[in-house]
Parts: sequence; C-alpha cells; structure tokens
Amino acid sequence: MHLLPYLLGIEAIANLYRLDIMKSDSFDSLKTEDPAIKKDSFESLNDRLGAVWNTAKVESGSIVAVFGLGTVGLAVAEGAKSAGASRIIGVDIDSKKFDVAKNFGVTEFVNPKDHEKPIQQVLVDLTDGGVDYSFECIGNVSVMRAALECCHKGWGTSVIVGVAASGQEISTRPFQLVTGRVWKGTAFGGFKSRSQVPWLVEKYMKKEIKVDEYITHNLTLGEINEAFDLMHEGGCLRCVLAMHV
Repeated sequence: MHLLPYLLGIEAIANLYRLDIMKSDSFDSLKTEDPAIKKDSFESLNDRLGAVWNTAKVESGSIVAVFGLGTVGLAVAEGAKSAGASRIIGVDIDSKKFDVAKNFGVTEFVNPKDHEKPIQQVLVDLTDGGVDYSFECIGNVSVMRAALECCHKGWGTSVIVGVAASGQEISTRPFQLVTGRVWKGTAFGGFKSRSQVPWLVEKYMKKEIKVDEYITHNLTLGEINEAFDLMHEGGCLRCVLAMHV
C-alpha cells in the first residue's frame, strides 16, 4: 500500500523547500509505512520550532504567549518548553483545544471571548507588564497586532509565524516599537534544510521532539470533505489522506 500524504493547510510557497528536505539521507532511518509522511511533517515542524529556537532565541525562564493552538501553535509551544520557558500562555477562542495543548507544553490558557478588555491588555495584566516573547500562529493581521502589543516594553519580541491572506497589511502605533518592542517574521525557522534538518531527525529519534502526535487522523481521499470538516471544527491537527488503498 502506498500512501501519498496531503497534509491540509501547507502553504504552496514551501514546495521547493520541501523538495530540498526530501533529499536528506537522514530520513532513511525513520520507521514508518511511508517515510514521506514524516518528511513532510518535519518540513512543517522546523518552521515552527525554528521560530522559537532560531528567530526569537527564547531563553530559559522566559514568559511566552502563543496565539492560536492549532498545529502551528502547538509546535511553537513545544519549542518554547524545550527552550526552558517558565510560562507558556496559550491564546485561542476554542476552549476545547486547551486540554490537548497541555501535552505540548502550554501551562496557562486564555480565551479572548471570556474577557471584555483587548487580549493584549489581558496578557499585560496577567504577566505584570507583558510577555518576553509572543508568537502569532494564525495568520490574522489583527491578532498580529495584539501579539506585538502584549510584549513587555524594552525587550519584548513578537514573531509572526502565521501566513495572512494576500493583500493584508499589518499596523500598530509607532509608540509600540520605539519603546523597545521588536516585530519579526520567520522563514522556515531559520534552519538550513540539508545541514540542520538531520539534527531535527536525530532529536526525533531520541524522542526529544514530537512528530507522530501531530497526525491525528488518517482518512481516504473519498473522505476529504470529512477531513475539512474536522479541521474547521478544530477537531484535527493534521490529517493524512490515502490516495491509493
């Protein structure tokens, strides 16, 4: 049986980078029915883990806020936990995601719907001044602004991981930046595919990072509408569709 994974939600811009990763000999050691499934998962994970380790360079003891607790946000939370963050605050409007997020390192949860104040002010109050690092993992320009503005004055850093719709623009008051906050983006987590992805594979083999846990459903191509429904409902992280059975 040959499975060709279609991991829903992968941006088309990543295709060339994915092909480069596929060439790595390090994947030969992966034990799976179809190594391509985990190869594609690594392409996604290095983007999110690298946002924490390489782009933001989260330090031990830091307070981190993660906006969006889908696959992207959970991988960021995992990276923050590995970096030694003391508090990892998950922000999402779907409270059903909170229990799952605990398994990936999230220590606290905030649902914006439960508060009258803007979510950035809620987080500033909750952390006595703001978080050290924030990560926007949705692709919503309004949330990107909130993620920046919840950072601490003087040193807070916000990293945009989510991909906004074409033509969208981000904005904030200049005061937010001149008071020392930093707004950054990330491209593939700052990893060099051929030389550094093998290191990620090694960490997976040592059970130091999660990969299998992100694949929550395996369906057939005929069930693709069910797969989309699961993702829209928040009941799925990654779904692998079997093209030929």
